[in-house]
Amino acid sequence: MIKSELIARLAKEYPHLTPRDVERAVSVILERITSTLAEGGRVEVRGFGSFSVKHRPARLSCNPRTGAPVEVEAKMAVAFRSGLALRQRLNATTTRDDQDGYPQTQSVLNEWERRRATTLR
Repeated sequence: MIKSELIARLAKEYPHLTPRDVERAVSVILERITSTLAEGGRVEVRGFGSFSVKHRPARLSCNPRTGAPVEVEAKMAVAFRSGLALRQRLNATTTRDDQDGYPQTQSVLNEWERRRATTLR
């Protein structure tokens, strides 16, 4: 999914918001994540994952075409670690939700049914 697809899907899911408002919200969130990482900070979204900055030290590598040694400069890189809920959802059996057609996981559906059953008692 690319940014424009995300904006289109959110605008469709929340019809009371204009596509321009959705685009602005998505851009602000992404800009805030970017600026926090640029400052060396860490961003955690519960259930989704966390973004952090890792230092990659300088190293000696080789040119794959010529085999000549090449010095690779030190650099900063973004690291992402998925959250538990995301990992569980990715590793669960996928089914289709009849209401909206989007993929849902069997474990999420089972959890919903379990909670519903205990609430109705």
